[in-house]
Amino acid sequence: MNHPSSTDASFVVVANRLPVDRHVTPDGEVTWRTSPGGLVTALEPVMRKLGGAWVGWHGAPDEKLKPFDHDGYQVVPVPLSAQEQEEYYEGFSNGTLWPLYHDTVEKPEFHREWWDAYQHVNRRFAQATADVAAPGATVWVQDYQLQLVPTLLREMRPDLRIGFFLHIPFPPVELFQQLPWRRQLIEGLLGADLVGFQVPTQAANFLRLVRQRTAHKVERDRVLVGEHRCVARAYPISIDVAGFEELAASPEAISEAEALLEELGHPKKVLLGVDRLDYTKGLRQRIRAIGELFTEGKLDPSEVVFMQIATPSRENVDEYRRLRDDIDLLVGRINSSVGGVGRPAIVYRHAGFPRQTMAAMYRIADVMVVTPLADGMNLVAKEYVACHPGTDGALVLSEFAGAARELRRAYLVNPYDLDGMKDMVMHAVGAPYRERASRMRSLQRQIRNNPIEKWANTFLGDLAGIKALGDEDD
Repeated sequence: MNHPSSTDASFVVVANRLPVDRHVTPDGEVTWRTSPGGLVTALEPVMRKLGGAWVGWHGAPDEKLKPFDHDGYQVVPVPLSAQEQEEYYEGFSNGTLWPLYHDTVEKPEFHREWWDAYQHVNRRFAQATADVAAPGATVWVQDYQLQLVPTLLREMRPDLRIGFFLHIPFPPVELFQQLPWRRQLIEGLLGADLVGFQVPTQAANFLRLVRQRTAHKVERDRVLVGEHRCVARAYPISIDVAGFEELAASPEAISEAEALLEELGHPKKVLLGVDRLDYTKGLRQRIRAIGELFTEGKLDPSEVVFMQIATPSRENVDEYRRLRDDIDLLVGRINSSVGGVGRPAIVYRHAGFPRQTMAAMYRIADVMVVTPLADGMNLVAKEYVACHPGTDGALVLSEFAGAARELRRAYLVNPYDLDGMKDMVMHAVGAPYRERASRMRSLQRQIRNNPIEKWANTFLGDLAGIKALGDEDD
């Protein structure tokens, strides 16, 4: 592990987690590997080019690590105690903000000690960033766990150019106003020069809140905060399209896809769902709807299989344990009532899989079913379009996913309307090739024209332009 000789980074990414995972070799040597993920893929080249740093938590509580160099940029670990992990992360971030921002699908909890921890940790992230950023550096803060960082950082380092991007939905005014600390969170975000949201309605929600809850003047998409201006706009995030296409076309992924089909007994149609096990993803509704299609005889379990992947998530939280148990029972009940002695109608895997395996699954899926109750974007939908070969696929997509605004030629559904979802799934399963191909070509054009590199470059270009305008006015 090499410790950096300089702490002056011209470009700094600030996120709850670092972009590296720790691995210990058999002889006890610690190494760090780059985490898989689109955000890292998009931003690593920028950090290497500019001499950048990534500030974040390394994932282990009650441990302090020194900054170190990794793959051409600096990694700056921010320590968290076990209590802070519980109160700032599991508590305020995921017990208060996550459900509130996802349309209160589950009831958010409001605890003052969680809020206190959130403030303390956000200040620590801001200080670590202030310490590592070069004069006039660009800082890009990521997501809901760090909404106070922009203003805290501006107070410490007014010379910095600060951007913020929210990866999850931003709620309507009526829901956000439940927060006892609503004013502080709004003011925290207003410290940024540019605040990015997934879709325009969420940027509008934010600007409406600023008008209603602060004395700041709002002019179209910008807010005047003293001598400083904050712009709020939509920047729909995407995926590493070329990377996914290349992975899915690799001999290894093709071989794995063939093995998967063999394991499933070569069904005529494969339906696929891929989600983190989370109450926002609409798993109960989706499995119930597709289960009814099997029990009603509309889908034949000897010819069709529905494979649902549910990646484990937050397993020490009661709501998630309840969801896991509910899904286990529901799948078991459906499988016991339909099908013969062979393959079950629903193949359910509560496990995580490597990206190559996911690409193999996307390859074999005739119909991809992505039906969250609320989602900032949902990149699984875009991954399927990138990975599925040819044009003989179909994407059934919730209209409440941010991706629905771009992927307009998907088969759009209201995930709360089980009958409507059943009808659309059957339509996608039985649609003529010409219709499916026309839709898939449109979806492929959309994602190829808007890869994650374009998202990052557009945001950073706008951030540079906004700051330049501000400098000219001074």
